[in-house]
Amino acid sequence: MKRVYRVLVTAATALAVVAVPSAALASPGKADRGGLQKGLDEIVANGAVGAVMEVGGYGGGVWRGASGVAELGTTREMPAHGRFRAGSITKTFVATVVLQLVDKGSLRLDDTVEKWLPGVVPGGHRITVRQLLNHTSGVPDYRGTLPMPPTPEFEADRFRTWSATELIRRAVSRPPTSETPEPGTKYAYSNTGYLLLGEIIRKVTGRSYAREIERRIIEPLRLHGTSLPGTSSRIRGPHPHGYIPVRQGDETRLVDFTEMNPSLMGAGGEMISTTEDLNRFMAELVGGRLLPRHLLDEMKTAGVEGKQYGLGLRWQGTSCGVPVYGNDGDALAYQAWSFSTEDRRRQVTIALTPDFRGDPDDAVKALLDRAICG
Repeated sequence: MKRVYRVLVTAATALAVVAVPSAALASPGKADRGGLQKGLDEIVANGAVGAVMEVGGYGGGVWRGASGVAELGTTREMPAHGRFRAGSITKTFVATVVLQLVDKGSLRLDDTVEKWLPGVVPGGHRITVRQLLNHTSGVPDYRGTLPMPPTPEFEADRFRTWSATELIRRAVSRPPTSETPEPGTKYAYSNTGYLLLGEIIRKVTGRSYAREIERRIIEPLRLHGTSLPGTSSRIRGPHPHGYIPVRQGDETRLVDFTEMNPSLMGAGGEMISTTEDLNRFMAELVGGRLLPRHLLDEMKTAGVEGKQYGLGLRWQGTSCGVPVYGNDGDALAYQAWSFSTEDRRRQVTIALTPDFRGDPDDAVKALLDRAICG
């Protein structure tokens, strides 16, 4: 789930900065560990309760770092191996399953929504699976129909179970996001599109998107820290607490939002994972283990010229000229970024629990660049 708000919290938060022992990278051009830790500390100092990072690479070593605290009001260290809500990185897993089904011949990228979900989306005969994947479908984002932080109404619904059908209906009651008559001509990020893809996966396979992700990706890659919790509100195993801002009168305070019903995010962002698992997944994906080359190329093809987003995968350049592929995710109280170089020599995943004093995006991007380029 992409970022939907930026709030300045009025109360200052005292944070401890904790370094986690780590092993040096053994790969050529290794990143400076002290520099990476400093970058992580700066993220916490300017906008996070805590942050963790893992840098690895095939044929090399692994460096892990952590900064800040796992829970406000304590000095408990951020768990370097802990779990967190991965938000829209879930979309890359969903997209991978869809493309595996395309490879099998079970569906086509140019199949329409109407073919698989008749009557669900107005104009669904003009919207394709490809357009759902690359956010050019014009289907509105259901988030616009819901209260969002810092409104108190959002917190009141934290344990409500939402069905994909209910959220899709709320979304399609609104006008399309595209001002042009044809889908596929404008990029407009839509979590609803991935709820529809989750329903299409169920129609094609007879199993939920969560089960297909488990059997096709999580189990083969042995991603032991990764799960799709469905309606379960807890994060099992070691994990940091996450917070959201809630407005109360003239003030805004942080509320512990660690436990919440992730059906709100569904196929667009419900996944829980770890830095280690996400690095492994991204490496195997861009390295070609999960998809044949021609479909991986489709995944890396932008839906709209100039937009660095393909079929559930995005990319960015670096100062050393090496592009990285992956995704980022915002799960309200947790934010994560996970990228790999195409040759799998370097993977980087960063996760943090924001405190909403500032926007950590630029600092995270700089730290990703340093980890890739050294």
